[in-house]
Amino acid sequence: MIYSVTGVLKHIDLNFVVVECNGVGFKCNASVNTISQLGDLGDVVTLFTYLAVKEDAIELYGFSTPDEHECYLKLISVSGVGPKAAIAILSKLSPAELANAIVTENVKSITAAQGVGPKVAQRIILELKSKFSATSSVSTRTQQGAKKNIAGSTNELNEAVTALEALGYSHIQAVSAVNGIDSTLPASQIIKLALKNLM
Repeated sequence: MIYSVTGVLKHIDLNFVVVECNGVGFKCNASVNTISQLGDLGDVVTLFTYLAVKEDAIELYGFSTPDEHECYLKLISVSGVGPKAAIAILSKLSPAELANAIVTENVKSITAAQGVGPKVAQRIILELKSKFSATSSVSTRTQQGAKKNIAGSTNELNEAVTALEALGYSHIQAVSAVNGIDSTLPASQIIKLALKNLM
C-alpha cells in the first residue's frame, strides 16, 4: 500500500488534487477539508493515502493529516460505507467533529454529508462508537491543532472565522481559510478572501 506521497501540488479541483513526485503526477481524491488546507499550486505537500482497488478502477485517496486518514480507514471499515461516502462525510465534518458526532449519536450531523442516509449514519455510530471517545486521540489532537492555529489572532480574524462557520464551514476549514490573510484588514474583506481560498 502507498502510505503517503510528497511532492509539488500541480492541480487543485473540487474533489481531487494532483501531486507530482519525480515527474509522475498522482491524482488523489480528497475531502474539502484536505483541499482547503493544502496551500497554493507549486507548494510541496504531503498526503497520507489510501489505495482503493476495485474490479473496474484503482483510485488513490489523500489526506492532509494523520487524523483524517485514521478516520477515513475507520469509516470504510463500516459495512455499507464506501470510499466516496467516507470522503463525503469528511468533507462535512472534521475528524474531531466526526468523533463527537459518533460519541453523542448525532445522526443529523453525519447525514449532512451527500449521499449518507439515516440508516448508514446509525450503522456508523453503532460500529464505531466503541472506537471513539470524547477524549480520543483523534478528537484531542484535532481540537488542539485548531486552537493552536487560531491563537493570537485579531478580533477581525475571529469574526471572520465565526462568519464562515455560520455559512456552514467547519472550524478547521474556517481557520485554514483565514490563515495567511493580513490580520489588519477589515473582517468583511478577510471573509471575502477566505471564501476565495475555500473555493
